[in-house]
Amino acid sequence: MNILSHDLAAGNTMNAHSGGCHCGNVRLTFETGLDPSQIEVRACQCSFCVKHGSRAVADPDGRLIISVKDRAQLRTYHFGLRTADYLICRDCGVYVAAIAGDDDDARAIVIINALDDRERFDREPVPVDFDAEGREQRQARRRARWMPVEMSFG
Repeated sequence: MNILSHDLAAGNTMNAHSGGCHCGNVRLTFETGLDPSQIEVRACQCSFCVKHGSRAVADPDGRLIISVKDRAQLRTYHFGLRTADYLICRDCGVYVAAIAGDDDDARAIVIINALDDRERFDREPVPVDFDAEGREQRQARRRARWMPVEMSFG
């Protein structure tokens, strides 16, 4: 479902794209001022993302809101440089998002396969490979290109 909301602080109209995991334990709201046709879809080429058929998006001027009903059913997976939490529902197995950073500095990508209106994000995915990045380089790229995230439990 795509709904319009109003970002009062910025005075901008935001598009809200809802979604979540298959069983409903994890719910997502991706807010962006951009139309899906304007957002670059990235297909990470790491083995984790390839195995999940991941297509990810982010808007540094938008935000991702993640609501988790049962925290015990949320799995955070780490690999490689261990600089991000990959969020997977333990119950249904759906990979929904990745988060890097802590608290107010946390940034995220959303996996468009987990959005209800995923077909609207129809740009050809751009294959990306970040294996050559070091820890600092990776963190800087995420701060610049990923979006703010809010997460709630219960």
